[in-house]
Amino acid sequence: MENHRKSPTAHLAGKHLLVLNWRDIRHPQSGGAEQYMHQIAVRWVKAGARVTWVTGRGSNQAPQDVIDGITVIRAGGPLGLYGRAALWMLLNGTKFDGVIDCQNGIPFFSPLFLPRATPVVQVVHHVHQDQFATRFAPPLAAVGRFLEKDVARVVYGQRSIAAVSLSTRLELRRRLGYSGPIFVVPNGTMDLPDEVGPRDPDPTITVVSRLVPHKRLDLLLGQIAVVVEAIPNLRVNIVGDGSERERLHKIAADLGLLSNVTFHGYQPNAVRDGLLSRAWITASTSAAEGWGCSIIEANAWGVPCVALRVPGIRDSVVDGKTGWLVDEPRDFGATLITALKETGDVESARSITAACRDWAARFTWDRSAALLAGVLIEEMRATRGIRSQRRRARSDMSALVRFATPANFDPSTSLRATDEVITDGPQTAILLNGCDETDAMGVMRRMGIFESDISLADREGILTGPSTAPVAGGTDLQPVPKGFRSRAT
Repeated sequence: MENHRKSPTAHLAGKHLLVLNWRDIRHPQSGGAEQYMHQIAVRWVKAGARVTWVTGRGSNQAPQDVIDGITVIRAGGPLGLYGRAALWMLLNGTKFDGVIDCQNGIPFFSPLFLPRATPVVQVVHHVHQDQFATRFAPPLAAVGRFLEKDVARVVYGQRSIAAVSLSTRLELRRRLGYSGPIFVVPNGTMDLPDEVGPRDPDPTITVVSRLVPHKRLDLLLGQIAVVVEAIPNLRVNIVGDGSERERLHKIAADLGLLSNVTFHGYQPNAVRDGLLSRAWITASTSAAEGWGCSIIEANAWGVPCVALRVPGIRDSVVDGKTGWLVDEPRDFGATLITALKETGDVESARSITAACRDWAARFTWDRSAALLAGVLIEEMRATRGIRSQRRRARSDMSALVRFATPANFDPSTSLRATDEVITDGPQTAILLNGCDETDAMGVMRRMGIFESDISLADREGILTGPSTAPVAGGTDLQPVPKGFRSRAT
């Protein structure tokens, strides 16, 4: 496959970009949000951009560092960071061509401290309105909710947002009331292993997770107690550490599960991957996530997931293909039993493994870097008064267009930086973001394409980008209706 236009990432060459994130990749409590931005920033640096990362300072961390070509500036703790970052932006804000403002509940409010014309794109993993109450006393939790919702919506206005999942985009609309453009930029994942090794002979569940309250592993242990009654030789590996470890170990002991459940604690990647690759299934009982990073990593090893149907997780699991989504916690144990029986069948397991690996292969960090670069480039154009092609549709719509590749095909002057193009031999597919079918027809006319297959992109299409599934003999191509006129005619 090939892309006929320059990657948005390449367009950042020579730009000086600022990343605001409350942690960096080497922070003692670094997690998936830091991995997300680090992997993207590394690719921007390789493409020729300069990246400065302003963040909090963890214990034993130096005030300045260079990590994979990224200049890291650290100051302040979890809350003190924000005042330090504001002062730093006031003193240094004129240096930057664009800003990625990573929210973790409490925003940096960067538009208040940067020159008015500075392009700012928020990155939001998930909405924290419910989580404030689990971490702070009621008065402080109320302040957190007010800052994340009412104040942030006014300060950031109509600036672009990158959400890591469709669920996060929905929460930004429904709960925080954002009305500006929101683009879905999902996480990438690990490189797909060349092959999948043999599984454990006994039915095995392996869960890789931080042991913190909102992951709700206590709920999982309660359901495991149901499963072992039907599958007494069940093995459960819990890989990871956190504040809940001692309590979870006690729950497992009280339920009589210590012969079935092993708490491995934090493990190096090789050990973690070894345990994961031998599992039959993984599981998630999290209350909500921005994206299921550990689920997609398990999929890369061919391991499906049983999960509650909650925001973020429901985007990461293709129900019935790469796992099983459960609506009610009380049904979780029964679904685990079903999943273990299904994966116990050799032919069924082979089919599920293939589906999981195919799904995981679609999420690459190169694509994530290009998507976020596209959002930033469009924001740069908007601040300079450059008008991208008009689209009347609500920004949450996306149209998928497939057509026979014409000679000398060049879409570079007719698309937004946030659109995706893939050409596979005689077929081309484009994912047009912020576009319905009618607007897509206009885009095609401006490109000189008069017959194509146009449809609104489904959930999987938006998450994974365009596919070049062949259009059958041209018979499915839709001619532009008579009387339709675009600005190009």
